[in-house]
Amino acid sequence: MAAGKTTVGRHLARELGLPFIDTDDLIVARMGAISELFERAGETGFRAAEFEAVREALAGPLAVVALGGGAVTYPATQALLAASALRVYLDIPAETLVARLHRSRRVRPLVGRMPTVERVRELLEARDPFYRAADIIVRGPYPTKLAFARSIALRIRAYAAS
Repeated sequence: MAAGKTTVGRHLARELGLPFIDTDDLIVARMGAISELFERAGETGFRAAEFEAVREALAGPLAVVALGGGAVTYPATQALLAASALRVYLDIPAETLVARLHRSRRVRPLVGRMPTVERVRELLEARDPFYRAADIIVRGPYPTKLAFARSIALRIRAYAAS
């Protein structure tokens, strides 16, 4: 949810010499716009579709995979990630997320067109236990998305060496 997962993920993939996969792109290619899928199937149906996209991404060659912010709230996705992935959480303050959401043309189904800091904090608090299960937590924002990605790459290399 506007943490920069896609942009930072692309930079990170280049830094690590890996392919990049955005699970939102996989979902849209198969099922159409995420907002429409939310309307048709509700959040539970969307999370099930998201799980299938995550499973597909992780079944392929090693890659940097960006997930939607709520993906980790779905138990099957949690279990799959815990068993099959190095999980990185981009920890961004609610105020920064709201400013980014206001600049975005994309409407996120769970926060609407004009999200408030209170609503974003509410979502972050509900998701926090899932986010904190990540193997690596990187607090942002950084001056640039590239600097953020390079910091993550260093943390991944250190994690892999330990």
